[in-house]
Amino acid sequence: MELLCVRLITRRNPILSLPTYVKRHFRGPYRQTELTVKSPLLSSIELSGKSCRTTDSVRDLVCQLPRCQPRPSLLISTRTGLLPAKTPVTTLPAHGSVSLPRHFHTSSPLRAIPAPLLWLILKPLQKILAIIVGRNIRKWWADLPPNRRQLFWEGAWRRRWQLVAGTTVAVAILAVILLTHLDESPVTGRTRILMVTREDYMELAAITADGYMEQYRDVLVPEQDSRHQAVQMMVQHLALRNRDIPQVSSVSWRVHVVDDPAVNAFVLPNGEVFMFTGMLEAISDVHQLAIILGHEMAHALIEHAAEEASVSHILDFLFVLLLTAIWAICPKDSLAVLGQWIQDQLKKILFSRPYSRKLETEADEVGLHLAAKACADVRAGPVLWQQMELRGGAAVPEWLSTHPSHSSRATHINSLVPQALEVRASCTCPPLPSADPRVVFSESVRALLGNAKEPLPPQAASSERRRSPAAHALSGGMALLAPTQPGLLAPAPETTVILAPAPALTLLPAPAPETTVILAPAPALTPDRPPPV
Repeated sequence: MELLCVRLITRRNPILSLPTYVKRHFRGPYRQTELTVKSPLLSSIELSGKSCRTTDSVRDLVCQLPRCQPRPSLLISTRTGLLPAKTPVTTLPAHGSVSLPRHFHTSSPLRAIPAPLLWLILKPLQKILAIIVGRNIRKWWADLPPNRRQLFWEGAWRRRWQLVAGTTVAVAILAVILLTHLDESPVTGRTRILMVTREDYMELAAITADGYMEQYRDVLVPEQDSRHQAVQMMVQHLALRNRDIPQVSSVSWRVHVVDDPAVNAFVLPNGEVFMFTGMLEAISDVHQLAIILGHEMAHALIEHAAEEASVSHILDFLFVLLLTAIWAICPKDSLAVLGQWIQDQLKKILFSRPYSRKLETEADEVGLHLAAKACADVRAGPVLWQQMELRGGAAVPEWLSTHPSHSSRATHINSLVPQALEVRASCTCPPLPSADPRVVFSESVRALLGNAKEPLPPQAASSERRRSPAAHALSGGMALLAPTQPGLLAPAPETTVILAPAPALTLLPAPAPETTVILAPAPALTPDRPPPV
């Protein structure tokens, strides 16, 4: 009841309210503290088990009420319920204060949704909203009588300068937003637009990695498998040799090998490496493995995914306005759907896919330098993409693809080899062998083309298709290309060689620093000399 006296005294003055004091001064969950109510009006209040006295006549009358009599225990009212006071109420000092032990509970703060994830959720909704708004504008305009339409155009013409000023302000605001989100790309120093912070995107990458682990958990290769060990050793070697790059040394790289025939590999920004066994079957040696992993690690350390997502956000915002105009102008829904499809295709062909090919080309350059610093034979880079082309080139033209064609990548990487060799020489790497893998590959292809022109008996031709020496690099039926100069391939008319699928990559003992794995030339195949088994 003593607490009731204090509450009655302080009820007329909100400053003296106990809940207000608690709300202002309380910190932390489940903290036991002594709350003190102070007031200059309480000159000398003494709360004890027997009396309630004050020098003020009004408060003396309040404290002499029957409800001020003490009780064996004191219940304190809080938001969570009634709590018994374990200790007696203390006596107020001269300045007028009340100290009471209290227990409070506060809920833990909710975790915010990452901005990129929130954008991915809201991205489909903005198109739906644009369609609804555009369709309603079309129906509103169709219901207007001719005289109202005339008045609308006349009003728009009278306010033309206001409309121009509003458009200019909107463009200026968009320009300011873009300029304030400019960022310098690591390693390359290229200026780019980055709308997503690194913290948000790393959190989204962790969520994506969990999704991939859930998707591939039944087809992951065990860590004891030789293929997993080969990829893990190469990733560790690349990270060690490139530890001078902060984006490489600050990430903990983890390897996951997926038992899937797809020729694919990718690395998430948080260092999760996913390698498919189909890619391991498509490469020939550890040098090509280093180039593939260097390419994928370059995507991660340059944050290409975040950059591409940022550009996609800006394009989506601009094209949403265009989508609204399409649904507002087209007289029928069928025409609006056709216009929306044309808009999506133009967006992909003119903006999204060319930008994606640009990022892939940049990853090729940076990845080749990462492999060069790891002492890989960078001359195997053009050979890798020539082999990929012989396996079965891209099913769509390059201008419709998100990646450059294999022949374009082989030509571009071949032009970067001299610079990559200089980087390799500056990293105290062992000397390369005199045999150039590009020349060896070209001679092997020339030998195959020369033997393919000779007519073979049906049994010999069948045997050649099954046991071709280049089966480790080529697969499927396709037109083989003859080299015009080392490292480059040109079409050879009327020549077709069908080759067997590539065998699985086998983990071999790590070569000594002085040794290098290269491609050996294929032996000639003649009708009287069966191919080796």
